[in-house]
Amino acid sequence: MEEQEVQIEEKVIVKRPPKSPGLAGVLAFFFPFGTGALYNSQFKKAAIFFFVFAGLVSLQPSSPQPFVALMLAGFYFYQIFDAVQTAKAINRSSLHQKLEPVTDIEEIPVAITSGSIFWGISLMILGGILLLANFEVIDYDTLWEFWPIAVIFIGLKLVVDYYKQKS
Repeated sequence: MEEQEVQIEEKVIVKRPPKSPGLAGVLAFFFPFGTGALYNSQFKKAAIFFFVFAGLVSLQPSSPQPFVALMLAGFYFYQIFDAVQTAKAINRSSLHQKLEPVTDIEEIPVAITSGSIFWGISLMILGGILLLANFEVIDYDTLWEFWPIAVIFIGLKLVVDYYKQKS
């Protein structure tokens, strides 16, 4: 009897990640009231996002100031970014759990520092200016005339950061 060679084909099955960051972003883009958080199984966050979105939308007609509209726009982009980043974090944590055995010791994540306090100071200055405008110390019309100063400061920060990295 002759021996027959038997070839066994190995099938590589690529397991999909538990959450799709693209789908989370698309859901948050088209339905900005917590659907990205719902997709990521973050039900409390989805409820909070729903109430924040509803509150900001309901404040639109009653507020003659552009600040509420800016808050709504900022929240809109934040919840898209948050949905995508959360989906990526879920995928990383599920991959991490499969590769390493579970231990009783929980690692505390280390905060990543940027070394710059520019954005913190910028937000504090912006908040102070808007507060002064709310108390009618500064007129909003005057404030709108000086908005290019913010662009100049951001440009200066980028130039300074560039030269700091080179040296």
